[in-house]
Amino acid sequence: MRTIGVALLTISGSIIAAPVVLPAVVISVAGYAALAGGVISVISQLTVDGELVKDQVSISKVKKDNQNSPRNGIK
Repeated sequence: MRTIGVALLTISGSIIAAPVVLPAVVISVAGYAALAGGVISVISQLTVDGELVKDQVSISKVKKDNQNSPRNGIK
């Protein structure tokens, strides 16, 4: 989804910044596409998979627990 949002932003930005005179309707649609692309990009960045986050936290905790422990297992 993030890629779609960035693509919408890129295309609409190119249309808005075009050096030729375009009809007002085209510029207006490009503005709405830019807004939609921005919203899609932001939402896709905010949403994460909860299980993936839990796995990453547990992996970092295991790494932290194993840090500086002797090889023979005696604490």
